[in-house]
Amino acid sequence: MEPSAQQVVDALPDGVLLAGPDQRVEMVSSVAARMLGIDATAAVGQPLADVLLLRDTEGCRWYDAHRPYDGLTTRTGVPEQSWTLPDGSEVLVAARIHRTATDRPVDRVAISIRSGRGRARLDRERSDLVATVAHELRSPLTGVKGFVQAMLNRWDRLSDEQKKLMLTTVHSDSDRLSRLIAELLDVARIDTGRLQLHPRPTDVTVLATRVVDSVRAATSRTVELAADDELPRVFADPDKLTQVLTNLVENAVRHGDGHVRVTLEHQPGRAGRAAYVVVTVDDEGEGIAEALRRQVFTKFWKHGARGGSGLGLYIVGGLTRAHGGEVVIDDAPAGGARVVVRWPVEDHRASGSRPAGRPS
Repeated sequence: MEPSAQQVVDALPDGVLLAGPDQRVEMVSSVAARMLGIDATAAVGQPLADVLLLRDTEGCRWYDAHRPYDGLTTRTGVPEQSWTLPDGSEVLVAARIHRTATDRPVDRVAISIRSGRGRARLDRERSDLVATVAHELRSPLTGVKGFVQAMLNRWDRLSDEQKKLMLTTVHSDSDRLSRLIAELLDVARIDTGRLQLHPRPTDVTVLATRVVDSVRAATSRTVELAADDELPRVFADPDKLTQVLTNLVENAVRHGDGHVRVTLEHQPGRAGRAAYVVVTVDDEGEGIAEALRRQVFTKFWKHGARGGSGLGLYIVGGLTRAHGGEVVIDDAPAGGARVVVRWPVEDHRASGSRPAGRPS
């Protein structure tokens, strides 16, 4: 049995109202009736202006604001806008205006009503994002401004050693700002699919050695690197792979309490499976609970109170997937966290992610 028109609109997730050429309601879906607090059957035949009980922040009714049966004959609809239901909750309302011809009067008006909770949640997430970014930027900027102001006010009374210390701190905070801005730009490119890759066969051992040496020089922690002999080259943008390795090792140093161990192993392809170089980073911290491991790769996720922007592992996940690899969280043998990255030896990117004109 074919469903009736009423059954079809009742099955839709959004509320729907239909009004005919006489400006009276012809159909109300159950979702729309529930939102508007009306009886769907009783509303049929009533003026649309009396049934569509929506107002803006100034108390103006939707019908009075848009007059769907009046105006230019070229008008075909009303774009989605935020309106308020009788109970005070927000909904998003759009309308489609139908005519049999451009020189004919309105034949039917179809109105959709959608809950505004999704947009409210998105607005809250955006506000949280702005607040987090502002906090992360303010901290190093405060240091830069404070030391610069101190040097301007007390230049003649400061010793060369004091000036050098202040300038070194300003330089460090400036580097932190530059890195945070670069991370934010990478996040935006990952989110919008505009990440530019320049991949080629790359020696992961050479890059990992440079990263480990650099991190080791800036910490008192022991950072070890162990690599299989004669590892195959991986297919990677060297700068992006370096960024992934740096984020992983620095994150392990930041959140671990003892040694950090980085291992590189060859996972040969077999039985139709691809070949990978597996990068494993183990720390000796408190680890990450299994229930939280999916959240690790979300933006601004932080574990503990040891600083960081909360973007490092999000970027690791985005850059690894962009190359056709994968990354997972596990338990390290010493009880801390283990991050495992499987980086493809050959080009395993999705065809849609390959920039036009780039080598593949």
